[in-house]
Amino acid sequence: MNGTAPRPDAESGWADLVTTALLGTDRRPPARLVPGRPAPVTLLDAAAEATVRRRAGLRAARAARRPERAPEDPRPALPPAAAGRLAALLAERSGGAGGGRRGSSPDLMELLPQWLAAANGHGYAAPTQALPALLDAARGRTDLRPAALAFAGPRALWLARFNPDWRFALRTAPGGAALPDPGDAEAVRELWEEGLFAERVALLGALRARSPKLARALLAGTWPTERAEDRLMFLDSLRAGLSAADEPFLEKALGDRGRNVRATAAELLSALPGSALAARMAVRATACVALDRSGDGPLIVVEAPHECDSGMERDGVVATPPAGRGERSWWLGQLVEAAPLGSWPERLGGRDAREIVALPVADGWQGELHAAWCRAAVRQRDARWSRALLGAPSAPEAGGPGAVSLAERAKLLGTLDPAERAGWVAGFIAAHGLSEAFQLLGVCAVPWSAPLGRAVVDALNIARDAGSYPWSFSGVMGLAERCLDPAEAARLQSLLAVPDEREDAAPGAGGYWAEAFQRLVTTLRLRAAMADELRPAPAPGVG
Repeated sequence: MNGTAPRPDAESGWADLVTTALLGTDRRPPARLVPGRPAPVTLLDAAAEATVRRRAGLRAARAARRPERAPEDPRPALPPAAAGRLAALLAERSGGAGGGRRGSSPDLMELLPQWLAAANGHGYAAPTQALPALLDAARGRTDLRPAALAFAGPRALWLARFNPDWRFALRTAPGGAALPDPGDAEAVRELWEEGLFAERVALLGALRARSPKLARALLAGTWPTERAEDRLMFLDSLRAGLSAADEPFLEKALGDRGRNVRATAAELLSALPGSALAARMAVRATACVALDRSGDGPLIVVEAPHECDSGMERDGVVATPPAGRGERSWWLGQLVEAAPLGSWPERLGGRDAREIVALPVADGWQGELHAAWCRAAVRQRDARWSRALLGAPSAPEAGGPGAVSLAERAKLLGTLDPAERAGWVAGFIAAHGLSEAFQLLGVCAVPWSAPLGRAVVDALNIARDAGSYPWSFSGVMGLAERCLDPAEAARLQSLLAVPDEREDAAPGAGGYWAEAFQRLVTTLRLRAAMADELRPAPAPGVG
């Protein structure tokens, strides 16, 4: 850049240039006029320089030593068509649809996460010219960051050092440096003892996946000297790959001086049904729940704890309930959710999970007891209990007696394998429609299975034919655009026409439905094209 154009301050300069352009250079001359050059030309020179600097990601400053070259990215380059598609997706970053009617055009920004996942699956490198826009997109949407930074690769981390707006990338992938090999004990210990907190968290996570014993040894070695908030974060990393080998360390953490640390250690131990803490909780919980056979049929009776003693508190039971909760029911729920689910059949007459859930519960304790079993099933990843608590998807009120909320049903579904999960949600939609399905659809694998996709499309079609208020289904329609199998596009052709509107239909509903289905079909075709563009070209000579 030449020295004739002014160099506005990086933070306020662009706003000043825009203000000058809006007011006109006659009313507000540029901050520093250049002799012999008209004011409008000087303003345009300044805007050009600022634009280049913003795109480069480098703020104007005094000349300094040149930075080291960016590292090479050995991954294969994107196919040209896919590179063009990425540019189009990133161009939509700041121009997404607003809260009103979206028309029939696809929302390209909502397709970017899916595109990034597919590109990472193929192992492609990001085009160099796309790195600033990728970093800006990841800065604006935290849900994009893992996939965007994985795709952007080492060159994006190099670039992020020159722009404070992109420092989040350095925190997400500390320093951009590769973590030491677990076999290099000296390098591992040096990074653990001297690294930044984010680097230590990343190291612990990597070791957890490759050498759990080494990860525990590092953590145990510095545990007494770590800050409470750091201990909590480190302890949370043990969730991945949690096993019985972690029990001794977690038992010691039950005596930690930090309350949140103790609670997390107790939660992790209760997720290990064979742990000593789980056994202690089983004794306490089963003492509160019994089977009464004296009446017309078996009945579960509950006697909640009368106190929260020091042993219960050490094992993670929080003594003080939240506002509006009774102490005894609060303590009971914590005991039951931490007790191994395998302890209940013997306590309740040898019954399996379905039979236990079907038993009546005396004195209004059913909701509390079943809700605690829901939390236990999620924590212990027990699919049998989840099925029992969910019940049949076609059951009245769309769930088993323990599924007291959509949020709990969604969590229970998360313990099932993807095919079973999708089948349950498809049955739910077929029986109850889409009014409560949005949260459940969010836990289903993408692309949706054929039965689930058909159930969603059929329910949308029924809602359209019934003259339902169309905008109440916009969330499900948006999910369908991202999650429906692109192969379903052909089956949707018959839904593109504007239907005859019923007298009791919302005004303009028919046009909205046709527009929404047109957008859905267009988006599905676009997703199919994106997938084709990302496929590697066949090797020469291969038919």
